[in-house]
Amino acid sequence: MARKSEKLLELYGYDLVLGSIAAFYVFMVPYTKVEESFNVQAMHDILYHRHQIEKYDHLEFPGVVPRTFVGAFLVSILASPAVLLMNLLHLPKLYSLYAVTDSEFVCVVRLVLGGIVLSTLRFFRIQIKKKFGSQVEAFFVILTASQFHLLFYCTRPLPNTLAFSLVNLAYGYWFKGSLYAALNCMVFATLVFRCDILLLIAPLGLELLLTKSVSFWKALTSCLAAAFLSIGLTVLVDSVMWRRLLWPELEVFWFNSVLNRSSEWGTHPFHWYFTSALPRSLLAAYPLFLFGVLLDRRVFFYILPVLSFVLLYSKLPHKELRFVISSIPIFNFAAAVAASRVYNNRKKRFWKFLYITMLGLMLGSLACTAVFFMASYENYPSGYALKPLHRIGGITKNSDELWVHIDTFSAMNGISRFCEDNYPWRYSKEENIYLEDFQMRNFTYLLNENFYIKGFKCLMSVDGFSRLHVRIGFPSISLVKGPKVFIHGNIRNTDITNRSWPGCPVIP
Repeated sequence: MARKSEKLLELYGYDLVLGSIAAFYVFMVPYTKVEESFNVQAMHDILYHRHQIEKYDHLEFPGVVPRTFVGAFLVSILASPAVLLMNLLHLPKLYSLYAVTDSEFVCVVRLVLGGIVLSTLRFFRIQIKKKFGSQVEAFFVILTASQFHLLFYCTRPLPNTLAFSLVNLAYGYWFKGSLYAALNCMVFATLVFRCDILLLIAPLGLELLLTKSVSFWKALTSCLAAAFLSIGLTVLVDSVMWRRLLWPELEVFWFNSVLNRSSEWGTHPFHWYFTSALPRSLLAAYPLFLFGVLLDRRVFFYILPVLSFVLLYSKLPHKELRFVISSIPIFNFAAAVAASRVYNNRKKRFWKFLYITMLGLMLGSLACTAVFFMASYENYPSGYALKPLHRIGGITKNSDELWVHIDTFSAMNGISRFCEDNYPWRYSKEENIYLEDFQMRNFTYLLNENFYIKGFKCLMSVDGFSRLHVRIGFPSISLVKGPKVFIHGNIRNTDITNRSWPGCPVIP
């Protein structure tokens, strides 16, 4: 039995480490942001409304551009046994997003998604081990575990995350030597989930052609076949779900790249990925990957297409860290090669200095990851606001319905349909209501970013992350929080407003 346990630990120990960290993030930060809203709402509707498409959220709130249902269907199908069991036990709908464990809530669909991503990362990691050795694999895991963003994002229901799982498969096939399979995975990711993966497949394909690793005509026919299958699948699924002939990623490509409308959501300078996003996401791996390129000439072959991907993406004005999340595993691989070389030579005079520096960088990574986690924990105020509202405000007389209006800020910062409770609760996300008009509406409660709303009493506020404060002393970095979401009660309902609420701060 002990020998069997040791073998299992040897086979799956790294997966247990990475999976435990990702699950911890899910437990501690269970809510979702606006970028994740389409997929999380789609998963909710697939699990609960099934064939009743007229009840789906996307028909009322379609978003700026349409997204594919393919990933939501995959995750929902895998999560459905757990949801079915919860329905048989007559658990509230909330428990489909959260399964109770040690009095904490963990998102079932997010755990399923994280399992998909980490299984594809495992495939890539095994190929690293076969090609570069178990020590490089070990440092790859250490670097990945000490970073925040990859393991945090691997459970977030973003199109980027769904594409990321396919890119991990492509990396694994690339290292394995199955180059046509690698290209096919990227073609599927590009045409179904994220059209911007085109910026990765283009330099990779060009490198493989220039090095004569693949045949042009065989690659062309293979990729065309994958493209037809991918387009056929997404058009078939999404035309039914959106009730019109649709290829979602074509519309996304037109909106973001041709019309350049994505810049309406903010812009950053050309160098932002290299001076902000990658340093924050890679941490210790950032300087180490550059060292890895110098130490092992094989690394450059793998780094070049990924660097080209980030460079090409840098030309688009609108930038976000999640857009280049697919580059992190390759950078971590290059950093792991460098870390392995430094470790093996640590007893030599010059290398000893590099070894101590590397250990310092890794400790710094852990400290930064702790700060990133604390900031993220405080970054979903409306999700945290809805829980006490349900708990304190849920008592009603004569089976009266309790109508909650959720403003745009609250809908973007932690609330999804998974968070909604059953009768007597009812919810509205109606937009473009002026503050002075709320007193003429029959809402029982408001979740709003404004402190004062005429006709309503502020019952409590929930703080959220505002900024980091750096100072001399210990701790040198602290979080600055402030009230972000306010719960208001209708003053006409004295039974509700007179209950014992935490109250709101005095804001001048």
